[in-house]
Amino acid sequence: MARGKVDILLAGVGGQGTILASDILAEVGLQHGYDVKKAEVHGMSQRGGAVESHVRWGERVYSPQVEAGQVDYLLGLEMLEAARWTNYLAVGGVAMVNRHRVAPPSVNLGTAVYPSEEEIQQRLARRASRIWWVDGTTVARQLGNQTLAGVVLLGAFSGLLGDPEDFWLPVIERLVPAKFAESNRAAFSAGRKLWMEGVSQCATCVS
Repeated sequence: MARGKVDILLAGVGGQGTILASDILAEVGLQHGYDVKKAEVHGMSQRGGAVESHVRWGERVYSPQVEAGQVDYLLGLEMLEAARWTNYLAVGGVAMVNRHRVAPPSVNLGTAVYPSEEEIQQRLARRASRIWWVDGTTVARQLGNQTLAGVVLLGAFSGLLGDPEDFWLPVIERLVPAKFAESNRAAFSAGRKLWMEGVSQCATCVS
């Protein structure tokens, strides 16, 4: 991977594996030889509340949090959460979004309407040069555990970065308990397959 800074923001809800995904990203950055910083906020994550995590790679990183307008890659594990963080994307940045909805309380109470995929797409397109949709939760459920969605997304993301699969798999195996290693390997490989087969379609690509 080319040297320089790489700022990544993950946004999801509790139970999607957002924190594990950010831990894996931090370790992969170290493996690339970067200085790495990470910060996360997951207040009500155990109840399905919003979870955000900043992961920064660079020659020298001083702050763990990315400033608004500076994110190179926005990884949205939930569609509305991805849309909420659009202003953090750098103009020309890349969004990779799990095609999965978790209605917030305001929607469940009927005081708000969950935006359509098209509306979320349009919001992201105001800043992103490329938007990739990934059916991460669908694949995770097929594997028997929807909390693997974050690792599925990372499999696709590794393809976007151009890393070989075996660069990431040892990191995943180190960070998850041994009894979950196989399922996480399967989730990562499934995400990678989505990328390689073009199932994760680039909805907006601007060169």
